[in-house]
Amino acid sequence: MRHHTHNLLAPLPGTARQIHSFHYGPENSGCKVYIQASLHADELPGMLVAWYLKQRLAELESAGLLLGEIVIVPVANPIGLEQVLMDIPLGRYELESGQNFNRWFVDLSLQVGDDVEARLNDDPQHNLELIRSSLRAALSAQVVDTQLQSQRLTLQRLACDADIVLDLHCDFEAVEHLYTTPEAWPQVEALSRYLGAQASLLATDSGGQSFDECFTLLWWQLQQRFGARFAVPMGSFSVTLELRGQGDVNHALASRDCQALINYLTQHGVIAGDPAPQPELLYPATPLAGVEPVATPVGGLLVFCAQPGEFLEAGQQIAEIIDPISDRVTPIHTLNPGLLYARSLRRMATAGMVIAHVAGTEAYRSGYLLSP
Repeated sequence: MRHHTHNLLAPLPGTARQIHSFHYGPENSGCKVYIQASLHADELPGMLVAWYLKQRLAELESAGLLLGEIVIVPVANPIGLEQVLMDIPLGRYELESGQNFNRWFVDLSLQVGDDVEARLNDDPQHNLELIRSSLRAALSAQVVDTQLQSQRLTLQRLACDADIVLDLHCDFEAVEHLYTTPEAWPQVEALSRYLGAQASLLATDSGGQSFDECFTLLWWQLQQRFGARFAVPMGSFSVTLELRGQGDVNHALASRDCQALINYLTQHGVIAGDPAPQPELLYPATPLAGVEPVATPVGGLLVFCAQPGEFLEAGQQIAEIIDPISDRVTPIHTLNPGLLYARSLRRMATAGMVIAHVAGTEAYRSGYLLSP
């Protein structure tokens, strides 16, 4: 195991922070997997899974069973981890800028495309190595002005040449689910099965330049630009894993998720051994554009009458909003059928607040598809 420390730009003297990466298996093996946890720093189930993975990967490395390099970043957001205001963790948005920690990673697809165009050919392996080299150089040349930009760039540099990128998150109250692209789904379906994901949500570009999409989108955009002339492979695929809810931090779930990831990496040929049988797919992959964000038109006490993991019919009541002054009760219904995979942790709703997400099978939204 190789432990590297990556210093972030310090906003003030005496306030330096670092990203720690742990590298297992052979370098330059031709296969690299990058796994990070808690980019939203108040989402901690993945951090415990990363701790379990470190122990397992050390054992597998000692036994000579790692066939590729696996990089673990257990604390991907030291800035947000320290943002605790009066005992309340605030790890989703940077307090100085108000920006979501998982948005606006740098998009270098145009720059990389311009750099490699004259050197691309019909050999996909040549083009893969050429594009990765150009991307590494472009990221190395980036200059940052803020600590947040420094953190984003550090994470991108660590993951930019990985074949597989896994970003471990969680929702507020939720069943296990994941986000990836339609192009990557054939390779990700086994992961969904091993994890027992109850929803798998697909979008090529959901908007916002999130961490996972800053890699897959680059390769997809290069394919769209050059695919008719050159053999451009899909050099990376990424998955955001939502490991249930914020309160689901316990050893039983974390060890189970760790084993699911080990099973997947074995199935993918990164770890030597016979792959474990794949469980059934609990719910078919559906378009992210088919997700209904259920919002309330009024504020008040939020009382749910549907549980995460429950399939809802069109028009089914999901919650009610109670005004304790007027005694008015406002029922909240879904518009479309689908799986209720996540709901709010708050129980006092404000008017216009999204209280739940339901995964439908038919795409009906467009544009920016992510939560704020």
